[in-house]
Parts: sequence; structure tokens; C-alpha cells
Amino acid sequence: MPQTVLLAEDDRAIRHALERALALEGYQVTAVADGVEALAHAHRTPPDVLVLDVMMPGIDGLQVCRVLRAEGDRTPILMLTALVETADRIAGLDAGADDYVVKPFDVEEVFARLRALLRRTSPNETAAPAEPAGGTPAGVPGAPGGASAEPPAGAGAATGTASGAPSAQVSGPVPGPSPSGRHIEAAGLRMDRQARRAWRGGRELELTRTEFELLELLVRNAGIVLDHSTIYDRIWGYDFGPGSKNLAVYVGYLRRKLDEPGAPQLIHTVRGVGYVLRED
Repeated sequence: MPQTVLLAEDDRAIRHALERALALEGYQVTAVADGVEALAHAHRTPPDVLVLDVMMPGIDGLQVCRVLRAEGDRTPILMLTALVETADRIAGLDAGADDYVVKPFDVEEVFARLRALLRRTSPNETAAPAEPAGGTPAGVPGAPGGASAEPPAGAGAATGTASGAPSAQVSGPVPGPSPSGRHIEAAGLRMDRQARRAWRGGRELELTRTEFELLELLVRNAGIVLDHSTIYDRIWGYDFGPGSKNLAVYVGYLRRKLDEPGAPQLIHTVRGVGYVLRED
């Protein structure tokens, strides 16, 4: 069965062009012109993924996203936006969106982001076999209910050391906290993979799907500097290049939820390389 996409875009030319492109790519597309129609269709026939324009008359894309998340709907949501300021992107993530594409966009980028979102929520992942004992589990970090057949997170691409020393290529599984079934811990953080819950000390963190997966990747590789390409590949399944601000936005948003007054910062930037989780 083709995967289903609910597209909400008020610009007729963009809506028709994207609808045709998605259909040619093999998706089954329902295209609507506003947020009211989008909510009606989402309630009546839930899609595999939603593509929402941010700026729509009446109920806009952010409001649609908030309503669905408040109802407990975890369907992946890709936002289309002409707003390029970091604050605007954060507003979309705050509303519960999983990813965004800035207009004008290349349709191939839309396809890549949709593939990444759908890969993380595919039924095959929920039926994946149990993780091998004592090793780093394969697959995209935090994939609901299990893992895919991808190589271990960070394998062969992580760089650096916990002290920030000159980086070196790492081959094979990245050293770090060994997974103990559903629970992993590092730097004062605890994560329950199956329940998709996380805590810093005694405080539970309210994380979106992508935030949870990003934090899990960092916790699994605590003390290891992960370069940008590795993180993009493990979380989004695609490297959007040096000009993309997507990762920086998510890291900044995750820091806001992790950081506490008087407590050490946990996510550190290694300029020109990437990010590392450690408790200084």
C-alpha cells in the first residue's frame, strides 16, 4: 500500500505542484487548502505523515499541529514555512512539529525529509528483533518500539574525545554507555526508550519525537564528539549540508529543556566539528 500524505497549503500553485510531485513519487496524497480541512481529514482518515504550511487563513499550520498533539496524535509533521528566523522555527518545534522546510524549497529536499520521518515510524521498525546483548543496538536512535537494520549510531563517523582533544576517526561501535535494555543513563540523564521518557535528576523532560532521538544519540555516545554529518544521518537520514540550520535549532531547543540554574551544561559545541554530551 502506498504511504499516505495529508498536504495543507493555501497557495494553489504550490499545493498543486507539490501534490503532483508527491503522487509521482508514489505517495497517496490528499491536498487541502486550509487548517480546518486538514484537521477534518486527519480526524476522519489519519495519514502516515502531514505536510503543513505554517501561514494559512483561519487555522494555520501551527494551530493544526498543536491540536493534534494535544489530542495525543503522534503522526509525523513536516512544516512548510517562508519564515526563516530561528524564533519562527522554534515556534514550529514548540507546537510539536518534527521537521521543517523553508520556502522556496527543492522538492527533492521535501522527499528526503519525508523519507526520514516515515522511516522512523514505519511498521517494520516496531516489529524489529530484540537488540543483541551487550552491544550497541542497530538502527535510528529512539525508533518507536525497536530498531531498524541500519548500523550502530555513530559507528565509524564519530570524532574526538571527551576532553576536546584533536579528533580521530572511530571505526566499529562507538564506546560509551552500554544500553541496558530499555533504559540508558549518562551525565545525570536517564532515558526509558520504550516509554519514550527522559529525566535530568528527578525532573522529567517534555521532549518531542526528534528531541528525544537526538538526546538518545548523545547519551549513547556520551563523551564522544559526534560530527554534524553523523547526527544528520542518524536522526534525519540525510545530510542537508553546511548551510542547514536544522541541527543547530534542535540542539538549542534541547538545551533550553535540559539546562538548569547552577547546574553544568550538558551539550557542548565543538566548533567546526559537532556536539558532545558531557558533564563538566
